[in-house]
Amino acid sequence: MNLPITGKLTVVPTPIGNLGDITLRALDVLKSVDLILAEDTRTSSKLLSHYEIKSAIKSFHIHNEHKAVASIIELLKSGKQLALVSDAGTPGISDPGFLLVRACHDHGIKVECLPGATALIPALVSSGLPAHNFHFEGFLPHKKGRQTRFKYLASLKETFLLYESPHRLVKCLSELAQYCGSERLACVCREISKLHEEIRRGNLKDLENHYTTHTNTVKGEIVIVVSGATD
Repeated sequence: MNLPITGKLTVVPTPIGNLGDITLRALDVLKSVDLILAEDTRTSSKLLSHYEIKSAIKSFHIHNEHKAVASIIELLKSGKQLALVSDAGTPGISDPGFLLVRACHDHGIKVECLPGATALIPALVSSGLPAHNFHFEGFLPHKKGRQTRFKYLASLKETFLLYESPHRLVKCLSELAQYCGSERLACVCREISKLHEEIRRGNLKDLENHYTTHTNTVKGEIVIVVSGATD
């Protein structure tokens, strides 16, 4: 008879800006696990040091995700308690984590995901755009399939959200104006929960013009929220 697997993977959201945004439960988990799997150990070590957490830490990122899963599964099967964190926010949302969570389910290993920080919901609520029904797109492809996704997004009746990097913001706003119409209402949310948080609302053309002339000030992670199409 096979004994039940006692190992468990806990997915732990980490702050997207302000270190005070982590939950007490998340801190308890990070202190108690045998090993923390981190997207970037240098980034996560700053958080762990701030809260005086001494747990072992190991790299788990998009470039080694496929190779690392098998060995991590074996650790969990042996009864180890592991935590998975990304650089910021909830693992698996435009960050590594999906493959490992799926593998855990395939091997009968318990997975628990704590509630916590993500840029998606604060941006949606802060935008003032309808939030009762929305579409999350994440990062758009840079080349192949990009136009197809823009056409699809432009047709949606509900609010939709994108993640974007600072150096691609103006280009993305320009393309959104092209496909959705320059008067479509949108909101750019930048540096959420950080000292220089910015929530800028307007139509797509006005936002494009603003960030074209303020390119040097655009830093940090960005969420673009766009209103749905109207009949």
